[in-house]
Amino acid sequence: MRTVLIIDDNPGVGEALSLLLSLHDIAAHYAATPEQGLALLASKPVDLVIQDMNFSADTTSGEEGRSLFQQIRALSPDLPVILLTAWTQLEQAVALVKAGAADYLSKPWDDAKLLATVENLLELAESTAELQRGRQARRARIESLRQRYQLDDLVFASDAMLNTLELACQVARAPLPVLITGPNGSGKERVAALVHANSAVAGGPFIALNCGALPADLIEAELFGAESGAYTGANRMREGRFEAANGGTLFLDEIGNLPLAGQVKLLRVLETGRFERLGSSKTRETRVRVISATNADLKAMVAQGAFREDLYYRLNVVELRLPALAERRDDVLPLAEHFLAGTARLSDAARELLLQHGWSGNVRELKNVMARAALLCRDGLIQPADLGLELNTAAAARSLDEPGREAILAALRSAGGVVARAAQQLGLSRQALYRRMERYGLGSE
Repeated sequence: MRTVLIIDDNPGVGEALSLLLSLHDIAAHYAATPEQGLALLASKPVDLVIQDMNFSADTTSGEEGRSLFQQIRALSPDLPVILLTAWTQLEQAVALVKAGAADYLSKPWDDAKLLATVENLLELAESTAELQRGRQARRARIESLRQRYQLDDLVFASDAMLNTLELACQVARAPLPVLITGPNGSGKERVAALVHANSAVAGGPFIALNCGALPADLIEAELFGAESGAYTGANRMREGRFEAANGGTLFLDEIGNLPLAGQVKLLRVLETGRFERLGSSKTRETRVRVISATNADLKAMVAQGAFREDLYYRLNVVELRLPALAERRDDVLPLAEHFLAGTARLSDAARELLLQHGWSGNVRELKNVMARAALLCRDGLIQPADLGLELNTAAAARSLDEPGREAILAALRSAGGVVARAAQQLGLSRQALYRRMERYGLGSE
């Protein structure tokens, strides 16, 4: 059960508040002095404190309340505190709210407003605790991953990316082909390099080839090599990527662009470890870990006859899906700071715009935007205009459906100020409504 600690020198206040809260399934502890209150706070679980501002007769300065608040903060920095004030201590109470108190209410209080304030603060504290537990669990997972595996300077903070990297590290030691899927610019080569760095062949070479960057008639020569005169312009023997990657890892990006003839030869190498250079009948052997990547729908290509089904299943022994940057918003600001490398700072408005942008170009687009902004900004502070970004159409369309300030105010009034009820009316979670309230400068009252 949720628990509130009431600290007030007037037993009648303690009794009235305890009864009011108990009628709404909120347990209450009462203390008549600051010392008793601090002792209870140290010995019992408490979710919220309601404290008076004066405890001595003929004292109206509010200094005792200030001292008690500071001691509560020292014991429990995140515990919400409501101040009960007389008009003479209003200025003192406002100063304490600015210093971190959750809210203040004047005596005599309005029962409905007090209950709404208590409910909102308890819900907010619960949501904050859940978020904090989630962040702590995520940080522990990330730290464990960094201790057990070689992640280099890979920057990430989202659950989506963490899940992908945990799987990548888990399968790295197995000598099996890996298929990395995801949109262009999302960092597929970085993940391939991470798999290699934690594999049994980490001491060998890591060779990358973008199958989409070469003409179809040159891809086979790049993969398997060619003898002198094997094709027009082949003036000398050239070593292929499979030979260069022997004893290590070969990363084949945009594997969907590999022509059917090359797919046949690639399948043979994966199955036997053997191949021939173009223009040669000599069979060569290689031991290579193959990691491939694509932004295409290979299953659809198989159905269309553009990609061999047997090769698809040979490559896709383990699939790592790399989410788009729009699916891992928690990574946007850490990556932006990483790309700036201390050369400039982001204003709050610039941070907001970065979080709202659609990032169709993913991490590559973010990196380029940061390079541009660092060059154009003044006094080392990046403003929204320096980013050169516009909200994408989908994000703008979604924003039209979101409740505005007046809709939120109306829902809060209809719900008697209780955020949980207002959120239900608006079709939002409590956390989502709190974020919008903060954005529009709306307090829980």
